Amino acid sequence: MPRTVACASCPLRASGHFRALAGSELEFIEEFKIGELTVEAGGPLILEGSNSPHLYTLFQGWAFRFKTLADGRRQVLNYVMRGDFVGLQSSLFNTMGHGVEALTPVRLCVFPRDRLWRLFERHPALGFDITWLAAREERSLDELLLSIGRRTAIEKLAFTICFLYSRAQGVGLVENGRLQLPITQQLLADTIGMSVVHTNKTLQRLRAMKCIRWDRGELEIVDEDKLFAIAETEREEPPGRPLI
Repeated sequence: MPRTVACASCPLRASGHFRALAGSELEFIEEFKIGELTVEAGGPLILEGSNSPHLYTLFQGWAFRFKTLADGRRQVLNYVMRGDFVGLQSSLFNTMGHGVEALTPVRLCVFPRDRLWRLFERHPALGFDITWLAAREERSLDELLLSIGRRTAIEKLAFTICFLYSRAQGVGLVENGRLQLPITQQLLADTIGMSVVHTNKTLQRLRAMKCIRWDRGELEIVDEDKLFAIAETEREEPPGRPLI
């Protein structure tokens, strides 16, 4: 495993997108952290059904959470962006009910899950941060389940784009109104529960309505009001979110 880099020097902490930590909290996280890990695109961060001894914070790249059926059909549950905490489920239930795969090359901070309880014991504010991250993940799943079950095709796609754009904007990934979005149409189809053909046709409708531009992996929302109205959602990404 690569050498440990001091958490205080992590560029994400100076970005202004994450909650500032007290000196004692930073010291504890540096003690908690055991190293860093690099995973290439397509590589597994956590295997579905595994009992991972580690927890991770992703600080560079993109990944996604997913579940698969026996015949290979896959449902993408959510996307992992910088600042997201990965692997908490295995700490509470011993095995992971879903897998996590690198969508691009990623870098992660690595923490031993058997020391997690010390974080809650010694630093309640950090424990609350982890609870906040878990609650936000649950809220995201609520919205994505609503999309799968009740939103129309164009509403599903509009919501997913709004959701990804808002989350990325909240962690500083949107520059000059543009987001480098490394998601294929197949992955998008696996997210919203539609065929690739139907997903492509719906994407063309949003382009024709002049809501978005999405070309060669670069996404720009042209008409935010229209897109968010189609999605029946609101702009939301609380500032100063936690970073473990």
